[in-house]
Parts: sequence; C-alpha cells; structure tokens
Amino acid sequence: MSLLYTKTKIFHFTGKLDSLPRQSAGIKPPLHIRIKPTNVCNHNCCYCAYRSENLQLGKDMVVKNSIPRDKMFEIIDDLIEMGVQAVTFSGGGEPFCYPYLAEAAEKLAASPIQFAALTNGANLKGRVAEVFARHGTWLRVSMDGWDGPSYASYRKVKTDEFDKVMANMKSFKEWADSCYLGVSFIIDKNNAAHVFEFIQRLRDTGVDSVKVSPCIIDNDGAANNRYHQMFFEQVRQQVARAKEELAGDHFEIYDAYHELDEKFTKSYDWCPYLQILPVIGADLNVYSCQDKAYNLEQGRIGSIRDCRFRDFWFTNKAKFFGINPSRHCNHHCVANEKNKLVLEYLNADTRHLGFV
Repeated sequence: MSLLYTKTKIFHFTGKLDSLPRQSAGIKPPLHIRIKPTNVCNHNCCYCAYRSENLQLGKDMVVKNSIPRDKMFEIIDDLIEMGVQAVTFSGGGEPFCYPYLAEAAEKLAASPIQFAALTNGANLKGRVAEVFARHGTWLRVSMDGWDGPSYASYRKVKTDEFDKVMANMKSFKEWADSCYLGVSFIIDKNNAAHVFEFIQRLRDTGVDSVKVSPCIIDNDGAANNRYHQMFFEQVRQQVARAKEELAGDHFEIYDAYHELDEKFTKSYDWCPYLQILPVIGADLNVYSCQDKAYNLEQGRIGSIRDCRFRDFWFTNKAKFFGINPSRHCNHHCVANEKNKLVLEYLNADTRHLGFV
C-alpha cells in the first residue's frame, strides 16, 4: 500500500528544495497552500485550538472575518498561474460555512490544482459536497463524540447533529468517485474509553481512514503529556486492537496518538516549510503555517489585502526569513520534523555526495 502520510513527499520536488535558502537566486511558488476562507463556525468545540486561551494559535483571530468572493477568485487565478500543486480549505472557522466554497471548488476542479478540506461535516451535503466528492482529492471530518449526547456535549449542538454528520459521510461516500474520506478522531479524557467502538462504527459507515490524534490543551508539551498520561495506555491498547481487527486494504488507521515532544525548542533559525506550505487567513494575511495562523506578531509573513498573492509571493525573498524558529516557535510545530529533514538535505556536504 502506498503511503498517504509521509514526511518525505517534499523530496519529490528537488527544484523547490534547492530554491529555499536565502542565498539561492529566485523564488519558486509554494507547493501547497492552506486557505482559511472564513472564521465563522457552526459548532463551538470545547477544545478548539483557535479559541483556547492556553494556546498561541489563533490569538488574534477575528471571528467575523471571511475572504470576499472576488478576492477568493483572484487568489485561485494566481495559484493556477503560479503552478501551485494543491489547496486545502481549513479553519479558522468551518470552511463549509463559507458561502462561496462550492464555486471556489468548481474553479479548482477545472484547473490542474488538487484540492481538499478539513470540516466538521455538518454542512457536507448538497452542491458543495458533490463537488468535493466528484473532484476533490481528500476530505477529513473532525470528530470527538461517539454518539449523540457526547457529540452535543463537545460541540454545544443539538443531540441529533451526530446522526446528521454520520449520514452526511455515508452519502458522501456514495457520491465519491475518487475522493478519499477520512476522520480525525480527537482524543481526550471523555472519549478515551470509546476509541475502539467508534473506529468500528466509522468503518461501518464507509470512511476510508481514521487518524487518531491527541487533543492539544496547552503550549507546553509536558502539560499535554501529563493530561494524557492517565488514559494513554487505555487508548493505545484500543488503537492497537482496531488496527489488528479492523484495518485492511480499504480501511486505514493512522495512529498519531503519542507522547508529544516536551522540548519545543528549535535549533534552527529559519523555517523551510513556510515557503512550501503557507497559510492564507480569512483576514487576508499570509502566515507561516497552521500552528501560527492568526498570530500577528510571530506568525505573519505579510498581507495580500491590497495586492495580489502572486505579486506578494515573488517580491522580496527576505520576508521568508523574518520568523526565527529558535526564538518564535517554542510550541507544538507540525512541520518541525519535516523542517529538520529538509535542513539536513540542504546542509549536506556536496564534496561527499557520491558516498551514498
């Protein structure tokens, strides 16, 4: 089986890799862009990273912000012209609350750009769901509750919302041609005893994969590990059982439930991945990554409010080196391991490359 989740995808793009250092001439387009079309959300998850006072992520987010329709289409035109490979719509808010998402997805479907989305699944229906099912590459639904009452407790929604989301996913799979449907199952103390039963239910619903991930409750890695320690083995045993009994050629379980690195300090002084996978926020700021989105002081690369994205991107390479991970990124970083691999590649002594 080919690998969906791998840190080495970037090494298929050697031209981009070689363009990353400050001293390299020229700027190449990003390979993948996350677009946060709106900060409006129809759920109110108790653990939402963008609304947590304990996390730097989202600290400057304005809930009412959304990308205007004309600006969204201008951005997509630029991405097509630049040769960007992929776009993922994510939050901020709930992408499927964005009124122009179906149009944006249809425009991408008519282009060479692959596209995907992260969603709570509540609005995964109608025209927009069909566009993603027919033309999207993947779609991942975030879940936590294992039944109606628990789901309502997590998200401050009605108790029938859970059944609606499950039905939406089932219908989506009936439409889907090749769009890969996954679920991100966020683990905390309340659902830790229900991991196996819910993974089994998701498989029976028809989803293609489940990613099991820890709920992040603090910027401090040790605090996160202390929180999960009381039920860590209980979860790991259920995940292992699920992989043994439920996983197969048509159902993948990706175990991302592990102890977090307690040392969030970084030893490098520039971030390669902000040139590979930047984020366009609903506030029309461009951010380094999803872990620093809506952090204006330490995550913002610049603004496209008054200019086109392509003009912003290809002007002034120095803007990519204003964020120093050793000073500004002492928190959880989804790109850290990838950054270390890229920097090792770039720092290889060219006099000895033949000695593989």
